[in-house]
Amino acid sequence: MIDLPTVMMALGTFRFGVNRANYQTFTRDAAFRWAKQDRLGRAPALQYLGPDAEEISLEGVIYPHFKGGLRQMELMRAVARQGMPMMLVDGLGWVWQRWAITAVSETKTVFLADGAPRRIDFSIRLQAYGRDAA
Repeated sequence: MIDLPTVMMALGTFRFGVNRANYQTFTRDAAFRWAKQDRLGRAPALQYLGPDAEEISLEGVIYPHFKGGLRQMELMRAVARQGMPMMLVDGLGWVWQRWAITAVSETKTVFLADGAPRRIDFSIRLQAYGRDAA
């Protein structure tokens, strides 16, 4: 059973929170598309084409021996390999619609004698999937 008060954000079935992968940095980027239209004898004009896909970056630290275990990032890569956009919902109940995992990065440090890391720094990039036609 999921302890809902500790869930910061849910991406599909994956949960970010105090008891597992806990992000410390949330970055959201929005870009807007403009096409340059050349004009004879004048400077080019810009034509607005609409919003580009938004991106979110989550960066954080996992202490696998404390909560969540060593396989959390492997699970995230397995979910990303499925190639399916997933619903993103934050801990406040905001539904962010569907997002795709575009990158998963991890750095393991502070190793035990058997090679198991005591600290895993991670970064995950998401891109908004966009709405499908009704």
